[in-house]
Amino acid sequence: MDTAVRAIERVRDWLDDRGRLAWIAVMVIGFVLFWPVGLALLFYMIWSKRMGCTWGRNRRHERRGTVGRGMDRTGNTAFDTYREETLRRLEEERDAFLGFLEQLRAARDKAEFDQFIASRQTPQAI
Repeated sequence: MDTAVRAIERVRDWLDDRGRLAWIAVMVIGFVLFWPVGLALLFYMIWSKRMGCTWGRNRRHERRGTVGRGMDRTGNTAFDTYREETLRRLEEERDAFLGFLEQLRAARDKAEFDQFIASRQTPQAI
């Protein structure tokens, strides 16, 4: 079972290296040979987003390990170091800001809850 999964992954990677046209060709051949195979390939391509416009570019970046950064190394080590440091600093600031927003939400929720409890404890005139 494990070898079959690895074989399927190798075929998938081989097709990914050749791009969207290879996937389409295999799908058409699947329809010609046995239509459920072609239909399964079509559903797989849609489910895995292999038919999207940016799919090939994202796969190349993923193999290089730069998906999160969105950029390749330029060859200029000073600039690459500066860019990585700046991106790291921006991510830290974003995390700090998200933490601050979470604190604001918690404070607002606590204030609303306290107001609700206070309104329930006051005797209501009928």
